[in-house]
Amino acid sequence: MPQPAEDTWKDDVRDTRFDEECETVLGLDEVDEDQAGLVGGKGAHLGALSRLDGVRVPDGFCVTTDAFRRVVARAPEIDTLLDRLAGADPDDGQAVRAIAAEVRRAVEEAVIPDDLAAAITGAVARLGEGAAYAVRSSATAEDLPTASFAGQQDTYLNVVGPAAVLRHVSRCWASLFTERAVIYRRRNGIDDRTVRMAVVVQRMVLPDASGVLFTADPVTGHRRTATVDAGFGLGEALVSGLVNPDVFTVRDGEVVARTIAVKQRAVHALPGGGTREVTVEPRQQERPALTDAQVVELVRLGRRIEARFGCPQDIEWCLTDDGFRIVQSRPITTLFPVPDLVPEAVERRTPSVYVSVGHQQMMTDAMKPLGWSMWQRTAMVPMHEAGGRLFVDVTPRLASPASRAALLDVMGKGDPLVRDALETVLERDEFDPPLPDAGQAGPVGPPAGGAPEASVTEADPAIVAELVQRSETSVAALERDIRTKSGPELFDFLAEAFEEHKRVLSDPLSMRAIMAGTEATWWLNDKLGEWLGEKNAADALTLSAPGNITSEMGLDLLDVADAIRPHPEVVAFLNDVQDDAHGDGFLDGLVKLPGGSAAREAIDTYLRRYGMRCVAEIDIARPRWSERPATLVPLILDNVRNFGPGAAERRFEQGRLRALRTEQDVLTRLRDLPDGERKADETKRMIDQVRAFAGYREYPKYGIVCRYFLYKQALLEEAGRLVRDGVLDEREDVFHLTFQELEDVVRSRRADPRLIARRKEAFRSYEALTPPRVLTSDGEAVNGTYRRDDVPAGALAGLAVSTGSVEGRARVILDLADAELEEGDILVTRFTDPSWSPLFLGVAGLVTEVGGLMTHGAVIAREYGLPAVVGVDQATRLIRDGQRIRVHGTDGYVEILG
Repeated sequence: MPQPAEDTWKDDVRDTRFDEECETVLGLDEVDEDQAGLVGGKGAHLGALSRLDGVRVPDGFCVTTDAFRRVVARAPEIDTLLDRLAGADPDDGQAVRAIAAEVRRAVEEAVIPDDLAAAITGAVARLGEGAAYAVRSSATAEDLPTASFAGQQDTYLNVVGPAAVLRHVSRCWASLFTERAVIYRRRNGIDDRTVRMAVVVQRMVLPDASGVLFTADPVTGHRRTATVDAGFGLGEALVSGLVNPDVFTVRDGEVVARTIAVKQRAVHALPGGGTREVTVEPRQQERPALTDAQVVELVRLGRRIEARFGCPQDIEWCLTDDGFRIVQSRPITTLFPVPDLVPEAVERRTPSVYVSVGHQQMMTDAMKPLGWSMWQRTAMVPMHEAGGRLFVDVTPRLASPASRAALLDVMGKGDPLVRDALETVLERDEFDPPLPDAGQAGPVGPPAGGAPEASVTEADPAIVAELVQRSETSVAALERDIRTKSGPELFDFLAEAFEEHKRVLSDPLSMRAIMAGTEATWWLNDKLGEWLGEKNAADALTLSAPGNITSEMGLDLLDVADAIRPHPEVVAFLNDVQDDAHGDGFLDGLVKLPGGSAAREAIDTYLRRYGMRCVAEIDIARPRWSERPATLVPLILDNVRNFGPGAAERRFEQGRLRALRTEQDVLTRLRDLPDGERKADETKRMIDQVRAFAGYREYPKYGIVCRYFLYKQALLEEAGRLVRDGVLDEREDVFHLTFQELEDVVRSRRADPRLIARRKEAFRSYEALTPPRVLTSDGEAVNGTYRRDDVPAGALAGLAVSTGSVEGRARVILDLADAELEEGDILVTRFTDPSWSPLFLGVAGLVTEVGGLMTHGAVIAREYGLPAVVGVDQATRLIRDGQRIRVHGTDGYVEILG
């Protein structure tokens, strides 16, 4: 039997004493999907399919991974080559290619033991020595739910005779080390040594037609839509791109669309072995490869296979005179998962519609289970997990015309693409919801336009001061009380702490203050646009608004740079830290240097106020700056290099004076208009209101993150006790458990390592997925589009969030740790959260893929006066690092200049 998956080839080749009874050849009818370690992914799926009523699989057998291990163990030179491959620079393609070729050659030339050769040729004889066979690779890392490995290893068709089968089995083993397979494994985090190869040998099917069935739409993700690609002859014609396939779309048992290709070529089997291309007779070229009835029958078969494996499938099929044969089925790994339906959603007659939380929180990365489950417990509305992300079910809000209009208005102000995606779904015939009962629809965000009776109308700074004091008092109480809790008592305490968390978050005065600043911003943009023709007039009026904790965080890091800049030895030391992946102990080294004590005190002071922050901070699993202070070093060094002493105070004052001049200019121009005094008075009141409350919008998030850091510290202390008691292998395992599961482990003192291993594997797969802005319960991912005619040809459309225009070098940065900026650079990234704010000080403009008018990047860009365009779809792919671009922050588009 195979060794555990975590074993490596090195273990195999050092122990050549294989069990004489190891299984080297098994019939397909002897295996199922639980034996992927023995027969590989393809063999395991085919074995399971061969047992499924109504599904016909060509007869065959598997040469197991035990056979592969035996052969490799007898060729010790392979071990040496694997060491060389593991040590090769992954960026040195030529070296990887050369070593992989040597491994292939060594595997292919390895001698097959006589007993193994006899077992294989005996299996061939039982199926028919004179028959033709398909010899197909079946690796243990293949046809997985998280990585399909489609086409990475080799398949050989129409192999005739036992000797040829043996030769091609060796070639399949060797194909484990094609260059494409090696690179694919590295991209998916799979060690070459942990993968073993089985081989599937099946009687050849000589089909009239063949192709691929996807039981879910592979482009949109719609689970009730199936697509069928079909062509004449063997499927190699489609796989190799020799011909365009016929494409059929099936929904609810009916062909709803079809495209019939002109199929000039096909691949057929040769009598003596091998295949060849043939020309399709002209009168047959435009004939459909399948009838509609056959397509529907095939999809019905596919639904049975999908039900058997529990997820949408990518199925290879053949059609002969007596019906369909299935030659492969694997999970479709590119689909975004669908949230589990709650009972009330199951009862609905229409699909549920979900809006991405990550696009509102500026964190679209996958979260670990402890992260998303704690966010669920502390959120103000129910949230549903899918693919490591959270979504809010807005179906009830879409059901009523009144609540629908309010929802679309709020979503449109935040992110026009979300609104467009929702409107796209609403246009569908299938979405025709009944009107809900009064009160059924819960909120998903602030009410459109706010509630006038709840708005703060006086620009009183004391209101913000009171709110900050309330939050600080609550956090201090949490910090004091949580220290004394452990074990089950900690979780009893956290249940109460989460209620206090939500109470602070839903403080009516806090909500009114936020809406006061937001409404004033909207009012100024609307009215000054109408009266003076100014676009986004509020942007300049909010520069250096007081009390913005996030912009203060960036300015305070400039003060840290001031403490470090005068000390060359400290700067040199920090440059070394920046290049050290394990430099988080650098603070202790600072005090040994001239000026190091002052530098450390400046950093420590900064961490005391902001150390709970980090990239993607809504995920409790992410390391905080206090836990990895070296994360700040590149930002500090950028500030040392790009700014002079006193820059923080100087920049804030420049912004304040510019806002004041803009205010005076606007009021003067308004007084010259008809009814100008009234307009100027109203505008002055709104300017005072926006400056009093705009900065506070960032504070509630700061309060949440402060609380989250305290939760995390307490939970990690508990995890440490679990490790000491032998319940967990390592502290970070708790991140792969939901909050409830962790509580159960603490109470029972038992953990399931298999669950943790599965969660780690699932998280790796989720990291590769891009979450949609809107997702339906049918699995359809909808991202919306900009419907604009004011964007120049070739420009990238987005949302204008901070006025001005700037041209400069694009710096495409996906990780804050990789940021190296020069004066005049334009930051291009997927999204920003508060941890990115210090970076804003050193750039001339901002472009993000995700964002809205009131999200973090927009707020801080306006605060610092940076032209910014957000919501630019695929910006980090379409804009290359180093290209010159022009950001039109007033009109909402980006030009690529070259």
